[in-house]
Amino acid sequence: MVRWPSVVCGMLALCAGGAVASSQVPARSQPMPAREQTATTAPESPRVSAPVESAQALVKRTCVGCHNERGRSGNLSLESFDVATAAQHSETTEKMIRKLRAGQMPPPGSRRPDEAALANLADILEAQADARASELAPGRRTFQRLNRTEYARSIHDLLALDVNAGNYLPLDAKSANFDNIADAQLLSPTLMQAYLTAAAEISRLALGDPAATAREATYPVSRWTSQREQVEGAPYGTRGGVSVVHTFPADGSYRFRVSFFYETTGALYGNGRAALHTADAPEQVEISIDGERGALLAIDRWMNTSDPDGVNLRTEPIAITAGPHRVSAAFIRRLEGPAQDLISPLEWSLASTSIADAYGITTLPHLRDLAITGPLVVTGVSETPSRAKILTCHPGTALAAPKRGTRDDGQELVCARDILSRLASQAFRRPATERDLNALMSLYDKGASETGFEGGIRMALEAILASPRFVFRFEERPADTRAGEAYALSDLDLASRLSFFLWATGPDEELSRLAEAGRLRDDAVLEQQTRRLLADRRSDVLASRFAAQWLRLQDLEKINPDVRIYPDFDEQLKTSMLHETELFFRYIVREDQPVGDLFSADYTFVDERLAKHYGIPNVIGSQFRKVSYPDGRRQGLLGHGSILTLTSHADRTSPVLRGKWVMEVLLGTPPPPPPPNVPDLEATAEAEDGRLRTVRERMEQHRANPVCASCHRMIDPIGLALDNFDVTGAWRIRDNGMPVDASSTFYDGTPLTGPADLRQALLKRSGVLVQNFAENLMTFALGRRLGHEDMPAVRAVVRHAGTEHDRLSAFVLGIVKTSAFRMKSAEAAATAEGGRD
Repeated sequence: MVRWPSVVCGMLALCAGGAVASSQVPARSQPMPAREQTATTAPESPRVSAPVESAQALVKRTCVGCHNERGRSGNLSLESFDVATAAQHSETTEKMIRKLRAGQMPPPGSRRPDEAALANLADILEAQADARASELAPGRRTFQRLNRTEYARSIHDLLALDVNAGNYLPLDAKSANFDNIADAQLLSPTLMQAYLTAAAEISRLALGDPAATAREATYPVSRWTSQREQVEGAPYGTRGGVSVVHTFPADGSYRFRVSFFYETTGALYGNGRAALHTADAPEQVEISIDGERGALLAIDRWMNTSDPDGVNLRTEPIAITAGPHRVSAAFIRRLEGPAQDLISPLEWSLASTSIADAYGITTLPHLRDLAITGPLVVTGVSETPSRAKILTCHPGTALAAPKRGTRDDGQELVCARDILSRLASQAFRRPATERDLNALMSLYDKGASETGFEGGIRMALEAILASPRFVFRFEERPADTRAGEAYALSDLDLASRLSFFLWATGPDEELSRLAEAGRLRDDAVLEQQTRRLLADRRSDVLASRFAAQWLRLQDLEKINPDVRIYPDFDEQLKTSMLHETELFFRYIVREDQPVGDLFSADYTFVDERLAKHYGIPNVIGSQFRKVSYPDGRRQGLLGHGSILTLTSHADRTSPVLRGKWVMEVLLGTPPPPPPPNVPDLEATAEAEDGRLRTVRERMEQHRANPVCASCHRMIDPIGLALDNFDVTGAWRIRDNGMPVDASSTFYDGTPLTGPADLRQALLKRSGVLVQNFAENLMTFALGRRLGHEDMPAVRAVVRHAGTEHDRLSAFVLGIVKTSAFRMKSAEAAATAEGGRD
């Protein structure tokens, strides 16, 4: 029996005003030189073109004036720093490298030495730090538990069952921007109970539950969703509503309820004078199961929230079989083509409920949610994909579930043991031991004695899903490993690391077979399997997990632009923006494109809705396709509507948020937090001399505060260069009626006149962008935060990728071959402490 381990999680807080946390990647001002050895060995130090003495003099002359014991600018003193012994002070050294490579030191306004001298200083510091790479331990982390995404994908692979892990598990804690960081995954009685509850419910859902009782599942429709067009998955000839795949626990009868949006008075929205909804031709809602009509409901035009059943409609019970079915609740479409309203119809069809009965504005009823209740009466359990995946054998005598002693126990036991051995081995990500199987068979016996063969399998399956061996990703150290000693991960643990890195789920059959044979430790086999996993479509999850979290795309969900200013922004446009960025990254992974395309690509992926928003012609339909930008306004990530919208406020653009995003996400050099008691931009006057002021004018007034000026000189020019993009990422030439002025000066002195100049200024330091990408990818792959000791390995990965034209696969392979990925320090296994995370 496996005990739940106790976890002692330590958090490393690095707070230095203006100083960069050591968990971030040092930046480079130029592409890394190629190296001959692999990323698993100590990297070859780059050549330096200036002696250590000159570098030391540069530090004294340029840096110590601010970073001394008296001033301690950025909480850092370099008064006693010796370049010759930089490797002995690696944390300080890495901070210096980062600032130098990014061109952020000396800061704007200070006298800057020659760029070549600063680059030489960074070269020398890197050479000193990298020379000790072979002496550094591979790092350690606590065990990891499955987060929501990994849990859902593991369940899908194990049981052929799609579940929403958010229905069972609480939100995942994030650290270093990712949700898979081991020491941030704290345990609590509530979380443990959530895993147990999920195991019980999923095991019943997977096999079907003949004893299921009625329950209600609700699928809401966002108020920001337009409902004029057909919803994906809904039958043709419908509009709006919702279409979902719902898993029914048993054959039986189910009842459906739909509710509608209403006005502030409680009346149904869409019953006004310009609505198509009349007493003679009422609006209708169709409930369909797998595309076949199950019910057709007529909407009472005068329904009100004060009615006994409110603004709801309910169906009679409908017979449905167990398993997954597509359920759609959508309106019968009665309008095709443009609406001839007094004003141009808004893209967001529910922009305001206050205009519901206004003359000359076409309004339509909108679905608010769909609820499925049942089973009201259970008639059996039909075959489902999950049952077929689980019950690979099935004694015929077990179907009737007779009393124990009247069936062929021997035949059933052999079948049950075969099923549970296969499920446990896949779930535990290693061959199930005899002890594991004996424990599971004991549970099978108990369940089978009460509810028959399938009841026994269900009880044992519940135990598998609740087992720490499934929920946690343990990595066992060899028995003869001494404390403080680094050791290689077993092939099974290495297979698990690789598959969760690239697929967010456990190893497949081929990877597991090679690991069990002890072949994965071979470099050639490991590289072949890494390339195979990358080529598989399951690696698409890198876009929705790694890229989405690195780029902060989850913040887009929180942004809803002010409807009075941007009435054409709706949920469909937001979803298209998110899909564009994920498809863009997915293309780079699938086609093994250079990582530099993230910042400079002249192509993207759009559907008709997003193409219209961007002003790209000749794109028709809801299918996304690759297109080239018609001009140089948008290139790379900085032209994506998702990025531009999530870095804006609801009613105005934010040069500060956009500049901070570039510094933090792309450059890896976040600015320090603002000092206390400093008023935000909203405290400045919105109008002057009878006109609204532009964002730039308000920023200049805000920046006049000396306390704010030092940081804003670095942040604002980046954001101002993007000011031609409005809150929703659309191109504009005016802000509050005044021409947009996007001119500024980059913190290294480069003049900027717009987004194209900003892109070029960033690409001048492409090494910074590429290395920051590598650090984030390595953090995600290892499931721990990186420290200054990891920076030599990061630089080695980048140098290796440089020899492969910076293709994405080169970064993945470089990381997989590092000792940090393939090895572990014994302290972690001995003490379960979150060490260098």
